[in-house]
Amino acid sequence: MTTRPNPRVLLRLLSLLRPYRGRLAGAAAALLVASGSVLLLGQGLRLVIDQGFMAQDSTSLNQALGGLLGVVAILAIASAARYYLVTWIGERLAADLRRQVFDHLLTLEPDFFENSLKGSGGAGEIQSRLTADTSVLQSLFGSSLSVALRNLLMLNGAVVLMLITQPWLSALVLLGIPATVLPILWFGRRVRRLSRHSQDRIAELGRYAGEALTGIRTLQAFGHEEADRRIYGHHVEEAFAVAVDRTRQRAWLTGIAMLVVFAAVAFMLWQGGHAVLAGEMSAGELSAFVFYAVLAAGAVAALAEVAGDVQRASGAAERLLELLDATATIQAPPVPSALAYPLRGEIVAKHLHFAYPSRPDTPALTDLDIHIRPGERVALVGPSGAGKSTLLQLLLRFYDPDEGQLLLDGVDLRDLDPAELRQAIGLVAQEPVLFSGSAADNIRYGAPEASDTEVIQAARDANALAFIDALPNGFDSYLGPGGVQLSGGQRQRLAIARALLRNPAVLLLDEATSALDAESERLVQEALDRLMVGRTSLVVAHRLATVVAADRLLVFDHGRLVGAGTHAQLLESNPLYRHLASLQFDLDARNTDSSPNLETHL
Repeated sequence: MTTRPNPRVLLRLLSLLRPYRGRLAGAAAALLVASGSVLLLGQGLRLVIDQGFMAQDSTSLNQALGGLLGVVAILAIASAARYYLVTWIGERLAADLRRQVFDHLLTLEPDFFENSLKGSGGAGEIQSRLTADTSVLQSLFGSSLSVALRNLLMLNGAVVLMLITQPWLSALVLLGIPATVLPILWFGRRVRRLSRHSQDRIAELGRYAGEALTGIRTLQAFGHEEADRRIYGHHVEEAFAVAVDRTRQRAWLTGIAMLVVFAAVAFMLWQGGHAVLAGEMSAGELSAFVFYAVLAAGAVAALAEVAGDVQRASGAAERLLELLDATATIQAPPVPSALAYPLRGEIVAKHLHFAYPSRPDTPALTDLDIHIRPGERVALVGPSGAGKSTLLQLLLRFYDPDEGQLLLDGVDLRDLDPAELRQAIGLVAQEPVLFSGSAADNIRYGAPEASDTEVIQAARDANALAFIDALPNGFDSYLGPGGVQLSGGQRQRLAIARALLRNPAVLLLDEATSALDAESERLVQEALDRLMVGRTSLVVAHRLATVVAADRLLVFDHGRLVGAGTHAQLLESNPLYRHLASLQFDLDARNTDSSPNLETHL
């Protein structure tokens, strides 16, 4: 059962408004002037009727109308100023909050986005919080709160002026306002609930259509068109049914609101009219009284509407503050150690134990001891889930080991600032992540200050220059989200160029060629050979043909190191490696030319 959002959580956001105290004061002043002007309109209306129309005095009528026009002018200026200042404050709050949340998110480790946010949809949920939830708060602080304060002032002012004008009729109005407003609020709540339900159904329509269109090739390949038409049609009818229900309730709301409001006004006019005929009040006073009564009823309805906005904004604030309150488990120590430059790239693991936080009872690495010499090219091999990629994640300090030490050039990684550590490491993943922007932007991602000459040289060394030059605008060509306009091999070579430009001391290659065709693999492998020269390189690979010429191969199984040596040595001494090799190479023909040819790879 979900708990009701606590409006007090919104108070935490007020600190974001502190730098804008001047604008807040201006908005408050404009709000007071605008509210006072609205209340003065009732008195202006009384003067126009009593001293103008009823007295049949054109001079008094002109003076009253001139004064009324002056009040309206003040109201217009104050309302425009209030709207601008309050909207500016709301937009500024949303912008500051988005930036603050995003900046904080970048300090959190990957595990937070994958496992820590309970009940969320991962990165998509966080994106929704950054956009939709901040928009809800912008609406509250940039509109709803101002509306609430304005209507609260006008409600109090209207009640006071009604009591001054006609006390006994005021008592009837104050008793009648709840009876008038409550039915409208009840129907309004139902309409809002159905509106949210309708929005959910429309969102489901969009999600389903987007999923189907994104996977159109798979959909058509499996002949799923008819089933998808049927399912989508069902969603459309559901959305239509909710929309019709919402429209029906809104029609009732409109009709009942008009009936109740005009009935209430008619009742006041009937009562007041008799008072005017009896000489107990003037026609102008009656007009002013009706004006204030309608103003008070409208203010009550507006305040009730804002109460719903406050509840929605409270829920949005809770979701955003959950992100802001999340603490990074991977942090720089108070006084981080410094790496000596130039880095040698020596990696040592001592009695390393690690289990992922989401699976604490299943060790990913157990009692791992390795020593990788500076500049050594080491391949990590073993079945899936053996712990190879886990070691790379520990080296990047996305996680810290549960026990033991992992050292770079003799310094424990936990004693380093993660930013400095990662500056020394280059990563080329199986599925390289490219970002929206040009080819040059993506290559320069790890070294923003690099010159155009350096970018071009990195592309040349990565075997990427030819295909980049063939793009419509060369290095300035927009690649689309995630580099969708490029092939897998082209994306991989861009990732290699990015790593080359970074010039890291340690290079991590995680299945960098496993998903490529033969020609792309050849080009990527040539680029990797150039990239690995003079650098400590750790290569994770399932395809042994790409790593048999490494200086050393480390064999992992169930998180343990079960073998180390060259390809030839492991074939002779390690049963697991021999088994893995037999799945890919014809070991029965080892005496033929097949094995020597393998040594030429990498």
